[in-house]
Amino acid sequence: MKKRTILNFFVSLIAFNVNAQKLNLENIFSEIQQQHPAMKMYDADIMSMDEAAKGAKNWMPTEFSSGFYQTPYNVNKWKADMGQPGMGMFMVSAQQMLPNKQKQQAEAKYMNAMSSVEKEKKKATLNDLFAQAKKNYYEWIIVEKKISILLQNQKILNMMQENAEIRYKNGMEKLSAYYKVKAALGTLQNMKLMLENEAVQKKLALNTLMNREKETFFEIDSSDYTIKDYAGLVVDSSVFTNNRSDLRAIEKDIQLVYLKQNAEKTKLKPEFGIRYDHMFAWAQQPWQFSLMGMIKIPLTNASQRMYKANIESLKWKAVSLSQQKQMIVNEATGMTYVVLKEIELKKKQLKLYENNIIPALQKNFQTIQLAYQQNTEELFMLYDAWETLNMTQLEYTDQLGQLLTMQTELEKILEKK
Repeated sequence: MKKRTILNFFVSLIAFNVNAQKLNLENIFSEIQQQHPAMKMYDADIMSMDEAAKGAKNWMPTEFSSGFYQTPYNVNKWKADMGQPGMGMFMVSAQQMLPNKQKQQAEAKYMNAMSSVEKEKKKATLNDLFAQAKKNYYEWIIVEKKISILLQNQKILNMMQENAEIRYKNGMEKLSAYYKVKAALGTLQNMKLMLENEAVQKKLALNTLMNREKETFFEIDSSDYTIKDYAGLVVDSSVFTNNRSDLRAIEKDIQLVYLKQNAEKTKLKPEFGIRYDHMFAWAQQPWQFSLMGMIKIPLTNASQRMYKANIESLKWKAVSLSQQKQMIVNEATGMTYVVLKEIELKKKQLKLYENNIIPALQKNFQTIQLAYQQNTEELFMLYDAWETLNMTQLEYTDQLGQLLTMQTELEKILEKK
């Protein structure tokens, strides 16, 4: 029974590992675009504005009224008397304002353009979400690389510990060196635990961005990153105004302000209407009607003041948005130059690690290891060589992580996936 339980456990474990989901950045981007609540919120807002725009060319509702017309309070006078007709009528009225065509067209253009701003804001928000995803994904890759380094070094320390035990029994090694190696093994295990916890946090962050159950298990492709070359990148305002959705949103907002301004100007134009009254008379009186045309136009300064104030306010709103756009372009240009310089420096540092520092330390460790195996070097010297190599390898992965973070920041500024 016990053997069967153990067997079932291992079968389940193997099946779990086989079916483990492996996601790359493109998979994660696709999930964020489809499932993140912010995207669904923008879609609903856009749909709401588009639906509201369908009513831009509506007519004002027809007004109906009814009641007594020119009817005296003295009901005795309602009746005909001595050949004289009675007084009073019952009136039914209908009134309809006819919309100004120019006003309708201006309002329709404004309302149809409203959703275009939200569409650009949606893209800008998606760019921020992609940057968050890349940051967490790359940090998870660095964590995996560090864990791989620790596992390799754990094997080396285990070998050093085993050799130290044998040599100590033969009187060829100091006990203090053995305990130093043993303590280093404990330190590696502690670092590994911290890194595994950090990997779990990155998984939680990515699941949150994909709007999935937070504990959903998946793996990442630790080779899914590229060190990009930005040497040919030309930095000018057109790079940002053409690519960045937040700047296009401001540009759309400026256009929207001008459309709203035009709509306000049309409110100074006249509106026409028609009114029809029908009087049901009694007591020998003839039925009567009234048909009148109406015009509504703000003729005085008092009636025009609100519209003119709105038009002037919108003019300054457009100026404010233009300055906001210029401010963002200015900041983005400065940030791009700074990040490009940092990337250039970081690449040079990584090449020094790859071509000089780490190869030299590896050869140093291999040389001392060979001498240690030949009993011409002590464990302390081998441990020091290993410790220097281990710390340098971890520093290299930190530098790589910083470079990937800089690339993510630059791609966020330029709005590139």
